[in-house]
Amino acid sequence: MVEKSDVRVVRCGGSKINLRPPIISTDSRFVLCASGDSVKVYSTRTEEWLHSLQGHTNQVTGIALNPANHLQVYSCSADGTVKLWDFIDGILIKTFIIGYRLFAIYVSEKHDGIVFLHIALDTDSKNECFQLVAVHLPKSAEQEVEAKELSAVSSRISPNPSCTAFGREGQYIAFARHLQLNVYFFRKQKTYSFSLKATDKKGAKNAFTCIACHPADDCIATGHEDGKIRLWRNFIHTKEYTYSTQHWHHNAVNTLCFTPEGTNLLSGGIESVLVQWQYGAGNRKEFLPRLGGSILHVSTSSDGQLFCTSHSDNKITVIESSFKVCGVIQGLVKGDAVFTDLMIDPRSKALVLNGKPGHLQFYSLLRDKHLYNLDIVQQEYIYEAGLDQFEVVKAAFDIKGYWLATVEERGQKSSDLEFVLKLWAYDERTQSFVLNTTITAAHTDRIISMCFSSSEETTMLVTTAEDGQFKAWCQGADADTQQDQSFWSCDFVGSYHNLTPTNCSFSADSSLLAVSFQEVITIWSPDTWELLTTLCQPPGVVRDLCFGQLSCSKYLIATTTRNLLCCWNLLTCALEWSTSVEVSKLQPDPLSENVAAFSYQSKHTDLFVFKPNEPRPLFTHKNVCSEKIHRAVFVPREELLNNCDESSQWLNRSQLYFLTQNMDLLTFSTATEEDRMLSSSKRLVIDDSIAVTPFYLLLGKHRQQQQKLNTPSHPAADKPQQPQGSVTITELLHTPAHVLPAASVLCSMFVSSLLISNTGFPFPFFSPEMEMESSEQEMNSEKEEDQQELRAQGSVDEVTPKLSKAQERELKRVRKTDFSWMAGLIDSKP
Repeated sequence: MVEKSDVRVVRCGGSKINLRPPIISTDSRFVLCASGDSVKVYSTRTEEWLHSLQGHTNQVTGIALNPANHLQVYSCSADGTVKLWDFIDGILIKTFIIGYRLFAIYVSEKHDGIVFLHIALDTDSKNECFQLVAVHLPKSAEQEVEAKELSAVSSRISPNPSCTAFGREGQYIAFARHLQLNVYFFRKQKTYSFSLKATDKKGAKNAFTCIACHPADDCIATGHEDGKIRLWRNFIHTKEYTYSTQHWHHNAVNTLCFTPEGTNLLSGGIESVLVQWQYGAGNRKEFLPRLGGSILHVSTSSDGQLFCTSHSDNKITVIESSFKVCGVIQGLVKGDAVFTDLMIDPRSKALVLNGKPGHLQFYSLLRDKHLYNLDIVQQEYIYEAGLDQFEVVKAAFDIKGYWLATVEERGQKSSDLEFVLKLWAYDERTQSFVLNTTITAAHTDRIISMCFSSSEETTMLVTTAEDGQFKAWCQGADADTQQDQSFWSCDFVGSYHNLTPTNCSFSADSSLLAVSFQEVITIWSPDTWELLTTLCQPPGVVRDLCFGQLSCSKYLIATTTRNLLCCWNLLTCALEWSTSVEVSKLQPDPLSENVAAFSYQSKHTDLFVFKPNEPRPLFTHKNVCSEKIHRAVFVPREELLNNCDESSQWLNRSQLYFLTQNMDLLTFSTATEEDRMLSSSKRLVIDDSIAVTPFYLLLGKHRQQQQKLNTPSHPAADKPQQPQGSVTITELLHTPAHVLPAASVLCSMFVSSLLISNTGFPFPFFSPEMEMESSEQEMNSEKEEDQQELRAQGSVDEVTPKLSKAQERELKRVRKTDFSWMAGLIDSKP
């Protein structure tokens, strides 16, 4: 058994991009959002993911543009650090160590060199206490520095970062918690508090949900649980404050945001409608409906030309100021739960699982990009709590990717259960799946599992249900319409002693079908539908069932509710081996003999990788995560992973992905794979033949002439030696201007690179007299051809020519010259 060595668990993409409000760059070209332990940068024009800012070791909980430099961004994380990035080039500039778990970050132009952080204090009580602190960022030349100057602004603030906002260019900060609104003025260092009653006469819920401050006026907008928006004014005086109420949302207001000029107020909630209120115009408003999931956050660009909304379906919508959607950035949709298994589309190699309600989503793991949604239910979804609506609960692909089977249900919690079995055919013309057959009464009770045959010749679908039957579905021509198009119909119905079937699986060549009926496993022949044998040795209901692959196809593996992992040899119909282990998920690799088993014990999940013909695990990984794993899939690699250790050979052909209960998509990565990805990301070499810039047009001909002179046909001694300062000059020219140090530092570095060392000379000094003497010697040598050849050979072999007396005198004079004035010029500060 090989313990873990260079294999570790990493986030593979698909992280939430709606955790915190996205921010738009000053030039409106980029959208930045927190995603897992990194910050993702997208293009507002193409909606493409450009690059990620990676460096945090835990969840990124907040981002904010640097007020002093619009090309830089701050990020805070639960790892207790604040990092400053150049988000254009993806360069980490500085790391500030805070030492506390950070949950949000706020900046203000008025407070230079200070960031405000939302931290959690460790308390003995169950209710965690949150505090807002001001951190003075130290100015240091080191890249990693500890920030020690922390001053508390307010204690016991709301854990929701949307309930804190700066107002009037940083003169005050407003924060709300439960039914109390607090306004802290920095100049007075005084806090004013305002309270609301829990309910009014109409039974409204007055608790605060979000806050936004007007950029110019003394006005604070607050959202509440009952959908009302209150505009607070004259809050400088505790007793003379006033507020006006506006109401449109029928549920809680999730987010509020003023435009930069303060002319409009944007609001959003569960209705998925962006509402624009005209400031100072009463109830005049505009609507942008049907944006998708519930609106969680709204942000605007600095010029007010673009708006960004983040939604509950892990999506960011880019909207123009004219209320026109101009872009959608869709992440991996993460709902409350994933009912389907993790599947791989055989055609696009995309990850397929539940998407937005009533849909299946196709997500590219390689590009970390959402490809498209497939509408399965084909009904309008109503975003209202308590409604019982259709949801996709089962899905399966055939081996070629031509067919897709889905099951949708409604009434999971009630006795009036409705479910529909649908089969979808892939259309080459539309490059998508088209509904082929709808079966409304496939079974009399809920469908538990289904699978396609693994044979490429014939396609068969088997479904098992709680009605005690399993059914086989095959293609057949429609006798009524007499069309060439084939539809699906039932070919066989099977059962076993009125027991409830739980799982089904085809062998690698589709010659056998295994169906588990509680504690009994039955083996059937799909050709004749004859019951071949039964396996009933292990106690407990069968939970998972799968056949071995390739050379281990004669084995059948199963897990039971009695925490047993069993393996049968189908040639002898005997139990090959069994072990006592609680397996929550059993996943075979279709491209190898390996089988992955996730075991949950002692409040954490372990991974075991084994081959059915050998009970000893090939690889183990302890403490993969602290949650139980129910969804996993092997994804085929585009290129085989070579030069890896013995412990990671099971990852050569496929990569294992799994989904946690917190909806985190994780995978196993090797050191070889990470080194290859790191080297490719650092490969920032610019080829002159690719980009034709104005500098290329000016210097291109000269560069080509230089290359011709440096060809191997010319002697190596004729090639001039490059001065040492060229490295410094190249470094200065290839570094972005906005990350270069001060001009005073650059000047001294540049002048130092031009100086020549006193200890040695790369080439001898020549005077005008030397040039005249050498020309006379060349004229005299033309008369003697034999001497010319000898001198030509000598000129190649000699490194430096012999100096004449005049040259030696000139060389002594230069050596005696005092150059100390240049050293003083370099050391002097401007």
